[in-house]
Amino acid sequence: MATPDRISQTLTRHGLRQTAVRRAVLQVLADSAFALSGGEIEQQLDPSTDRITLYRTLKSFEESGLVHRVVDTTDVVRYAACSIECSAHAHFDNHVHFKCTSCQHIYCLNQVAIPAVTLPDRFQAVTRDYLLGGVCRECQPA
Repeated sequence: MATPDRISQTLTRHGLRQTAVRRAVLQVLADSAFALSGGEIEQQLDPSTDRITLYRTLKSFEESGLVHRVVDTTDVVRYAACSIECSAHAHFDNHVHFKCTSCQHIYCLNQVAIPAVTLPDRFQAVTRDYLLGGVCRECQPA
């Protein structure tokens, strides 16, 4: 669980103002073991939180390197906290994502790098997404 001081330091390091919504959203993402959709984040915030403010916050977090998007096969956009090395200029979240077919959670497998891919001539990759599917350790039978 991220402490309020850690949340404040993270926002400052990324040049973002300290607002109650930003602190709350970052706290929710930092405390989650898996990527969350905007709706899932919204459910964990104060009910008075404006939905437009939430999505603007997520956009500013993504632009500043605090979060990255994870899109699964259902086209639901989920958000996960980035590694500390990420910035507005470069995301270094070069890792595999895993979607559990049982609980439907998407996990960042930070310790598993996306394998190198050699593209044919005149092909240029702009994004790198790698999503594996299966059953997570929480859903495995004991």
